[in-house]
Amino acid sequence: MSIHSMTGFARTQGAVAAFRYSWELKSVNAKGLDLRLRAPPDFDSVEIKAREKIAARLARGAVFANLAAKREDESQSARLNRAALDALVVALSERPPPANIGPATLDGLLAVRGVVDIVEPELSEDERNEIDAHILKSLDEALDALIASRKAEGDALTAVLRNRLARISALAAQADAAPARQPEAIRARLQQQLARLFESADSFDPVRLHQEAALLAVRTDIREELDRLKAHVDSASKLLAAGGPIGRRLDFLAQELGREANTLTAKSNDAGLTAIGLELKIEVEQLREQVQNIE
Repeated sequence: MSIHSMTGFARTQGAVAAFRYSWELKSVNAKGLDLRLRAPPDFDSVEIKAREKIAARLARGAVFANLAAKREDESQSARLNRAALDALVVALSERPPPANIGPATLDGLLAVRGVVDIVEPELSEDERNEIDAHILKSLDEALDALIASRKAEGDALTAVLRNRLARISALAAQADAAPARQPEAIRARLQQQLARLFESADSFDPVRLHQEAALLAVRTDIREELDRLKAHVDSASKLLAAGGPIGRRLDFLAQELGREANTLTAKSNDAGLTAIGLELKIEVEQLREQVQNIE
């Protein structure tokens, strides 16, 4: 199964009966599925079904869907609202305009909203159903194009994420093989620290000293962090191989990788190992930024 990005764009258009219409779909990143659909007032039945179609095919993303429809025949007619026009005339006669404002004209009064209504011819139920079906079929085509766009970007992101995971794995291996982690280096470092302590004090409790040295060695050991880094990288790689809507799970693993990288860096008492830890943190942060785009 493929991995899809949450970013994409698609547009379709067509004509049916007296209408020419177009669908425009755009999607960007979001925590869940946030659908924002706009349709002309006379297309409420299309809007309801369109929401169902989009929700059935997309798992995540802020999706902006816009249906534009325009009637192109000349069957429209104008209807004069005489009551509204008479009310305007009476109001103007009771309160004449100021001297610096010209008198009202007929074309000005007719331009007032509600005085003249444009009347669309009524559609039969069969005509309405035919138009709705045609427009919804076009929506399916727009969704196909949007999903193809999201898949193409998802394929590119998959390659980027695999490279990031490989880099994280390589840095973890470098940390594991760092000279500062070798037993001889740890022993030498402890001996140096103990020598400085002996120089600055008259006496030590040998038992307590041994305990403190053991605790110091445990606190600076990064074996657990390295093991967890490997486990998280393996889990993320399996998710990428499986595909599907895996964005949330990848984001969780990226957070866990970040925690392990932070702990590893904090435990380091060697400049070389610290440098590896800092680079590891950068790679994990860049991985997480890319994961935010995955559905």
